Order: sequence, then C-alpha cells, then structure tokens
Amino acid sequence: MSAKAEITRFHVEGMDCASCASKVDTAVRRLPNVDEVSVSVVAGTMTVRHHGASADDIAKKVTSLGYRTTESAGRSADKTSVVEGADASAQDSHDHDHDHDHPHDHANDKAVTTPAKLEGMHGHDHSLEEGPWWRTTKARLTILCALSVAVAFVGGQLFPTIEPWAFIIAMFVGLVPIARRAWMGAINGSPFSIETLMTVAAIGAVFINAAEEAAIVVLLFLIGELLEGVATGRARASIKALADLVPRTALRETDGKVVEVSAEQLAVGDIVMVRPGDRMPADGIVISGESAVDEAPVTGESVPKRKQAEDQVYAGTINQEGALQVRVTAAAADNTIARIVALVEEAQESKAPTERFIDKFSKYYTPGVMIVAALIAVLPPLFAGQPWDEWVYKGLAVLLIGCPCALVISTPAAIAAALSAGARRGLLMKGGAVLESLGKINMVALDKTGTLTAGRPQVTDIIGVSRSERDVLGFAAALEVGSSHPLATAILARAKADGIEPARVEKAGAIGGKGVVGTVGGEEIFLGSPSAAAQTAALDEALTKRIELLNDEGKTASVLLVDNVVAGIIAMRDEPREDAREGLAELRRLGAEVVMLTGDNRRTAAAIGASLGIEPRAELLPQDKQRIVGEFKAQGKKVAKVGDGINDAPALAAADIGIAMGGGTDIALETADAAVLHGRVIDIANMMVLSRTTMANIGQNISIALGLKAFFLVTTVIGVTGLWPAILADTGATVLVTANAMRLLAWKGMSPKA
Repeated sequence: MSAKAEITRFHVEGMDCASCASKVDTAVRRLPNVDEVSVSVVAGTMTVRHHGASADDIAKKVTSLGYRTTESAGRSADKTSVVEGADASAQDSHDHDHDHDHPHDHANDKAVTTPAKLEGMHGHDHSLEEGPWWRTTKARLTILCALSVAVAFVGGQLFPTIEPWAFIIAMFVGLVPIARRAWMGAINGSPFSIETLMTVAAIGAVFINAAEEAAIVVLLFLIGELLEGVATGRARASIKALADLVPRTALRETDGKVVEVSAEQLAVGDIVMVRPGDRMPADGIVISGESAVDEAPVTGESVPKRKQAEDQVYAGTINQEGALQVRVTAAAADNTIARIVALVEEAQESKAPTERFIDKFSKYYTPGVMIVAALIAVLPPLFAGQPWDEWVYKGLAVLLIGCPCALVISTPAAIAAALSAGARRGLLMKGGAVLESLGKINMVALDKTGTLTAGRPQVTDIIGVSRSERDVLGFAAALEVGSSHPLATAILARAKADGIEPARVEKAGAIGGKGVVGTVGGEEIFLGSPSAAAQTAALDEALTKRIELLNDEGKTASVLLVDNVVAGIIAMRDEPREDAREGLAELRRLGAEVVMLTGDNRRTAAAIGASLGIEPRAELLPQDKQRIVGEFKAQGKKVAKVGDGINDAPALAAADIGIAMGGGTDIALETADAAVLHGRVIDIANMMVLSRTTMANIGQNISIALGLKAFFLVTTVIGVTGLWPAILADTGATVLVTANAMRLLAWKGMSPKA
C-alpha cells in the first residue's frame, strides 16, 4: 500500500535570487518520493508534496546547499491524502485544529503577553528572519572579505613582495563559501550555477597573475548578493506586513466580563469588544454598536465604511469611532488576512509562462556562455598566435558577464511585486500565469446579482395613495420587524435611514405566497404582491399601469392595504453598484467587450442592462452560462467570467480567467482564478491594468539584463573592459532589474470617481 502524500511548507533563509531557487528546486526534486516542489524567492518559502520522504531529510538537503531551513508552523499533523491539483493552503486550512486547546466556557481566561508573531497562520512562520540586513550571514561575510581586501592592499603597499599572496588569501576568504555552494550545487544537479562561474573565474584569474582583480571581483560579487538580499527582503517585508495587520490580542467577552486574550485563541462564535482605534482581531459579524471602519489595510477602500448590526467586518481593519461587539466567524488561520497571505505566497510559487520560458532558456544559456568563454580564451592563442594571458583574461570576463541572474530574476521579481501590490488593494490572483493572462482579456462576461449589482434589494420608490409616503413606509416597517427576508431588510433599512421608528404590531403573521399581515394602532395592515392585494381591494387602471411600469423597470412592487383600502406602493430593486457604469466604461477603454449573463428574468435584466449600457442575456441556467462562455472562446476571444463563485462555478471554470466578486469567501477563493475582495467593478479593469503594467515592467527588465550583457561582452572582447566591469555589469543588472520590479509595489490602481 503506497504512502499517502502530504504537503510540507518550509521557510528558507538566504535564498535571495532566482539561481538560489533553481538550485533548491533541483536538489529537492532529486530526492526519492518527492512529487512536486514549488519555490518562491520573494516569499522565501518552499512547498513540497511528498509521499514517504521525511520532512527532516528535505530540510537537511536544502541546508547542505548553504541555506538555513526550517519547517513552517501549521503543517498537517496527520498524513492527509492530497488530490491532484490541490494547493497547500487548502490542506493547511482544512486540517487546522479549531479547538485551540481552550474550552468554550473560557473559565481559565487570563491576560496574555503579546506574542512575537502569529503562530499557525497557515504556516507563515517568519522566525528565521535575522533582523537588519547588516546582521545577516551574507553581510558578515561581505564585511570580512572587505576587511581582508583592505588588509591585503595595505600589506602590499608596505611589503610589495607579499602583495600577490595577500590578495590570494583575501580572495579565498570570500571564495571558499562560494566554492562550497558551487560544489554542493554541482553534486545536487546544478553544475552551471553563478557560484560555479564565479569560482572558475576567480581561480583562473590567480593563474594569470591577476590575484588583486580576483579578490576585488569576489568582493564585488558578495556585495551584489547582499544588495539582492536587501531588495528581495523589501518585497518579502510587504507580504509579512499583511500578516502583521492582525492585532496580537483581543478583548473577549465571557459571562459579562471582558478579558484580554491572544487573538489566536479566538474561536468561531466568540464575542469580542473592539474599541475605537483598535484593529479587528478576527473576521466577524457586528452584533451591536455602530461605527466607521477603515478597511483600507485589507481592501484598499479609501473611504471608511459605516458598520452596524449584521454587517461583516474583516480582521486587520480599523474601528474609528464607536465601540463594536463582534461575533467571530473565522479562526486565526482562516481569516481574510491569513487567506490573502497564503494565496499571495502560493501564487508567487507558481510560474508564469514567461518565467517558465526564461527558466528553460537559462538552462541552455549558462552552459552556452561557458563554451563561448572557453572558445574566446583558447581559439585566438591557438590559431592566431595571440597572447594567452590576454585572451584567458577576456574569457574569464565573458564568463562573469554571462551570469544569468539578472535575466532569470527579471520575471519572478516583477510578478511577486505585482501580486503583493494587488493583494494589498483587494485584488487576489492565483499565480503569475493568471496575472500574465489578465492583460490579454478582450471579452468580460459579468453576472448581474452580486456582481454588477450589490446583491441586496433597496427601496427605490414609495408611492402614497390614500396615505402619505411616510405612513406607507412606517406601516410596512412595522410589519417587517424581526424578518430576515431580503425585501424586509430593505424596507427596515430605508425606514432607519428616514428616521422612522417602527410602531408596535399585534397579531403579526404571514400568508403563504401572498404577504404579511398585522394590526398597528387598531388598523388592519396587509403588505403583499399586487395580485394578492387585488383579491381584497380594487386596483384602478392608473394604479395597475403604475405597477406595470415599475415592473418594466425591473422593480418588485408590493401593495400596502390599511383596513382593506390601498394605502400605497413600495417598490424595490437590486440596484447597480455605485461604480458599475464607470467600471464597464474602463473595461471598454481597455479594449474589452462586456456582456451580462444572468439567471434573472428578462424584464429585470433588460432594465439593469439599459441603465448600465450593457447587453443582457437573461434567464440562463449555470450550464447556459458555461455554454455561452465556450462560444465566446470558440470565436477566438480571451474570456474573463466574473461572478460570485458559487452558482457561476461552471462558467468560471470554463473561462480563460474566472474572477470571483465579493468578500474573499472560501468558495470565491477556491473556485476562481482571481478574486475582487471589495466587490468593485472597476477593480476588474484594475486587474487588467496591473497585468499590462507588470508585463511592460518584465520587458524593461529583460532589456536591461540583456542590453548590459551585450554591451560589456563587446567591450570586453575588444579589450576596453575587464573583470571588474564584468562583475559590476552582472551585479548592476541584477540590482537594477530587482529595483525596477519593486516599483510595482507602489502601484495604486484606479479608484471610483466621487
């Protein structure tokens, strides 16, 4: 019986460039019983799917390459079977223990000290971070090598006879760790690494009496690696900052007492108090209180949102005004922030088509560079009588120029920065392939309810007949108190907005399929459909036409009777989102066609479509939406389907890109390729803009990497530049490419116009 597969996540320190990630990936894949390996440079993580291979053996293999490695917290304790295609976050979150080792009576609650980090949050363990860059292992080695070079220079000036040996010793101070990594990489499947090129070039320089240059080249290489680590650390910090949004402690209410506990101890159903100025310690539903909540840290929404009873709040958002009582709906490992962090890190581990192409290209490129360097070093002396020292020197310089680091990092650095920038603004994308494809979309099919509209009806018209509009709304609100029906919620919300306090109702009840009844102030009240009302009170022709007109506008009309006399009409409709028209206009500006696909009736769809200027296709079943998406693809369109991630699942799966609209629910994140966290239509256009901006950045990076190499290759061969400029070209290109990619972290996107 074969061993069940499990997924283990590791944190890898010191892995700051694409070459590092490639060595780690190759070495771990060569281990027996390892099925799949995903490595993220920016996240500093590695996820391994294995069956039978020990997690300790995997960690030891990576450690042998020169990287500090630990297994992240939160790994599944039992050997869970892994379905093909399942991702690490799903396994971690599903296996999470929600008991948190504390009983629900909370009898032993006590104040807690703020922990150093949130353990167990999908395994996001940052314990290997060494602190400031100048305290890292790479920094210490670089400083030691710099001091050695300085001592060699001073010693050479004082005692010229020892100068060559002094520089050789200084070179070996920095080269020994590099050579060791080159050797370990070679025996683990990566013989053509940058460390190999560096080792060959430095030792070769010694043999042609260029020990001083060899020492300087090694020092410059270490400085370049250090700069790469600093730049990569900046992107890594942007991800870690997301997890840090969640407060360490929470005020939990138990038996009328408020006790400070660790936010990690909160379980679903707990009640927490959130004071003005505090961050939400968990996802939850407001049960009492009213306040403005700043959701910018999670959704990027610039304007605080009013929150009251029954409204949803997200972990990490900031309560601004009044105290709120919140019922927890997700434990620490499953809250919105944890899911976003997990999604971004896992997305960074998946490779875009451009990145995969460059990875394959580099496998042939590096050996090719070594062959070209060898030919440059050997052919002119052999066949043209040129001096050996001069051409071996040039060959070694070409070897350094040919290092593929800048080229290989050009794509993943940009994609990682873009994924992080998008996540901080509520745009979640599952990997580089999705990010790259979004910019090619030219057809967007949108669901109506919950996508183009808010997903909940609102009162649009109040028409007084025998009573005033205020009386009509007041009577209706009195009947609907305590009901959770969407139409009742809309009436009560409108009454509250108009400052109407519902009156006390007696003998309240519902008549199946017709409406609700009750007695208010001694008067018999009925609120229901026009057909039900017509059975009791006559509706004149003018009133009937008015109701038909409301229906033509996609509105649901209810008739209010008071003592069997028509008092008025209340009409409701699921209204378009505030930014829907603007968002559709931006999609068209980007060159995408738009169409509405909805299961709603034709009349309502036509009314919403007309108000937004979009073609409606109505009364569609899930399979109909899937079929239409397939037809668009058959016409050569690159199709994005936008829906709520549940009833649109077949169409989301059929589209080139499926985008879930909503509040970051599990089903939305699992079903679609991407998700718009705060439900703005304009953010679909923002995703496309971010994709195109990222691809332009990647193009710039590749041009920088190849352009600098081509320039210095020519100048080296004609004798203008040598070893120092060669390593500076490589280091400079890598730093420039990384810095250019990091500019994407500042991407803001479009916001709806006021």
